[in-house]
Amino acid sequence: MKLGSVTLVGAGPGDPELLTIKAAKAIARATLLLVDDLVSDAIVALASPGARVVHVGKRGGCRSTPQAFIEKLMLTAARDGEVVVRLKGGDPFLFGRGGEELEHLRAEGIDVSVINGISAGFAAASALGVALTHRDHAQGVVFVTGHTQRGGTATNWRALARTAHDTGLTLVVYMGVSGVQHLQQELLSGLPGDTPVALVQSASLPEQRMFVTRLQQLADTVAREKVASPAIMVIGNVARAAALASDAMQMPGARATAA
Repeated sequence: MKLGSVTLVGAGPGDPELLTIKAAKAIARATLLLVDDLVSDAIVALASPGARVVHVGKRGGCRSTPQAFIEKLMLTAARDGEVVVRLKGGDPFLFGRGGEELEHLRAEGIDVSVINGISAGFAAASALGVALTHRDHAQGVVFVTGHTQRGGTATNWRALARTAHDTGLTLVVYMGVSGVQHLQQELLSGLPGDTPVALVQSASLPEQRMFVTRLQQLADTVAREKVASPAIMVIGNVARAAALASDAMQMPGARATAA
């Protein structure tokens, strides 16, 4: 029997109109879709009526399908000749375990390809009207996760804060709301308390919510507004634009928190 194939597809932040044409074609061709928790129903609906859809939810802090089991499903289906699409929120290679899956499948002789998706960090910046590398405010951007793999090395937030302060970097934090108090405390060791922070929950989706605050009030804002996953934090001077927009334009769902 001819071996099948696996495509790691980035489903983007949720809005089906942000899906790439190449991704939509891959979804339509699939005989089996393995779908992450944050992929919207509208995107899954693009699958062929005859395709099997298996939900393998992966969300930080919640009960998830074991990674080894997902990789076994992909491997078994590909060996059975299926056209497998592993459908991931955002981009497969940005906090999406795509690298692990690619390495595992290629080691087993399976043909694997990758289709990039728009990451939630970019969707959040667009929703806020914030340029992550606006040349007047930032010399670069760091994408970092607030969710550390169990047993893995914890993020050195203090070093990151000092670097961001000294070199003018924007910090874009994924999966950070559950540990926001620790994150805030550590970042305050190297960044001023009045550093602007913008928060976007469910970027690009109808239920999207946006807030702007300062680093010293970040944890209080998250608690008061009940900000929950999936949420993105944009930390740095570029977020001042979001604060100004929320004041001047009454940005839907956004609030500028007083110092």
